Amino acid sequence: MTQWPRHGRIDGAIVMIGFGSIGKGTLPLIERHFDYDKELFVVIGPDDADRKLLDERGVKFVHLAITRENYRDVLTKYLKAGKGQGFCVNLSVDTSSLDIMEHCRAIGALYIDTVVEPWPGFYFDKNIGPEARSNYALRETVLAARRANPGGVTAVSCCGANPGMVSWLVKQALLNLAADLGDKGPEPKTRDEWGKLAHRLGVKGVHIAERDTQRAKTPKPRNVFVNTWSVEGFLSEGMQPAELGWGTHEKWAPENAGFHKSGCGAAIYLNQPGANTRVRSWTPTAQAQYGFLVTHNEAISIADYYTQRDANGAAIYRPTCHYAYHPCDDAVLSLHEMFGRAGVMQREHHILGEAEIVDGIDELGVLLFGHKRNAYWYGSQLSVEETRRIAPYQNATGMQVTSAVLAGMVWALENPNQGIVEADEMDFRRCLEVQTPYLGPVIGAYTDWTPLTDRPGFFPEDIDTSDPWQFRNVLVR
Repeated sequence: MTQWPRHGRIDGAIVMIGFGSIGKGTLPLIERHFDYDKELFVVIGPDDADRKLLDERGVKFVHLAITRENYRDVLTKYLKAGKGQGFCVNLSVDTSSLDIMEHCRAIGALYIDTVVEPWPGFYFDKNIGPEARSNYALRETVLAARRANPGGVTAVSCCGANPGMVSWLVKQALLNLAADLGDKGPEPKTRDEWGKLAHRLGVKGVHIAERDTQRAKTPKPRNVFVNTWSVEGFLSEGMQPAELGWGTHEKWAPENAGFHKSGCGAAIYLNQPGANTRVRSWTPTAQAQYGFLVTHNEAISIADYYTQRDANGAAIYRPTCHYAYHPCDDAVLSLHEMFGRAGVMQREHHILGEAEIVDGIDELGVLLFGHKRNAYWYGSQLSVEETRRIAPYQNATGMQVTSAVLAGMVWALENPNQGIVEADEMDFRRCLEVQTPYLGPVIGAYTDWTPLTDRPGFFPEDIDTSDPWQFRNVLVR
């Protein structure tokens, strides 16, 4: 695309918190698609390794960590610097998304983040149990804040590739599936209608099925955790308990499963780390594959969004939903190295920049399964070569995130008084319209594969042959 559209004007300050791999990749997209006052663009972060990119553009950099003690004063100072409405783009780690979100709303600034992030210490606090360390618990704090203060200034919670983009892909995939199955119902307009459609189509569940095939030019060194995106972010969520939205069709649960006693009730957790929990899944390039059941907000929000209840409030339909993530090969080796020494993390972390990558794609989509066509994958097959061509400072994995941040910013700017929202509640068509030019090929593919394909093999297995899409058959045990 030679003529990139301008999606609107941000009249007030833009404050980006964090300037890691996603911050660097989001910067050129903001420049490309928004009009704004450059004097009011500020980046705040504790790491100044890449500040040259900001200095070259005349963007102010504040070398500072946002903390419990200073976030109100610092953000007020910079977000209120202009006369118009400010916009906080939170792409940081070790900062409370909820606290920053609530403060932005209190001072009238728009807000977006990619994850419900807590203050430092939460992920690795041995004094609290796995239920309290879960993404379910973090999401419930955001939902409670929304109930306490409904409406008001828009704050978009969890809007990256996943969580974020994948929720928009689920809706488009449902419409594609409905057309292929001959469903004659009108296109859904409400949450309840979307749930009814998924139920009517017989969708038992959704895998956020991803395969990252990007290859580094040099092999992974020993004692270095290598990844194509934030190592800190991956390790934090990877060491949380595995979590999944729990479908109403499930007949069996693992012995170490935990069920929440409060909240929406849409998910369960396993008493083991997600990055050391394998599941069977499928993507078009890899075909059948192992993925890691790493906890993600969308596993819970999607399951919750599509839940159908009876008159007494009991769930009568809910799809199982979880991440099934095969990261790049170097990240898999890094996890193997780490868990081989009982989860002791490597001291050195490295994110592969696009210049370090030989080739490969990040194939990220949603696998809707259990219906009459068995399973349908819909998503992005973005290559590093395509990424290099269309935007700087990022690899394919990063661009799937940064373009979703862009789409979320556009939607918030166009809908500035929607209160706290999740990606499932946004206009999926508008968001995908903004994002699709950055996603490479976006395809749909049906498959006859199930978690029981070619099983059992040489050895007996504890499987449920009555329904291939039971979690009992998906979980690697």
